[in-house]
Amino acid sequence: MKKLKGAERREWIFSFLQQQSEPITGTKLATLANVSRQVIVNDITLLKATNAPIISTSQGYLIMPSNEKSSYVQKRVACYHKSKDSEDELLTLVDAGVTVENVTIEHPVYGEFTSSIMVSNRHDVEMFLHKVKETEATFLLELTSGVHLHLLSAATEEIVDRGIEAIRKKGYVIED
Repeated sequence: MKKLKGAERREWIFSFLQQQSEPITGTKLATLANVSRQVIVNDITLLKATNAPIISTSQGYLIMPSNEKSSYVQKRVACYHKSKDSEDELLTLVDAGVTVENVTIEHPVYGEFTSSIMVSNRHDVEMFLHKVKETEATFLLELTSGVHLHLLSAATEEIVDRGIEAIRKKGYVIED
């Protein structure tokens, strides 16, 4: 592909992402667009600033599913555990058939932080945890002594409830 300039490249990125069913990494987009990964990161930021429904996950960028996912049930759950239990928490939820869409913390100084996770199966969890380890990142829950929220989704309320009950049995759910 020939090197596209600013607005034309962002139009191409958005169009390309709309055609994908899986997340696409910034590196892959950069290779396809014949630019640096940093240029792609900047382009994604500019697209988001125009309210483009792009989400960033640990696996790459994707277009936020529209109304097709509205048939899915979503619930927020308050959780508490140590970083070492993150893998178990995520695997327990995806094994129950639940997608962990994001994690939110309430920071005492900066307010609310929400970060997309978008893990739906064991492979997604493995890739997410690999990225955390590879980048030497810390889990957001480290900023709040283990307290965090997850937005969970599944095809039915029963599936979401099954996932919540599974992590409740492990002591990860904060009870009222």
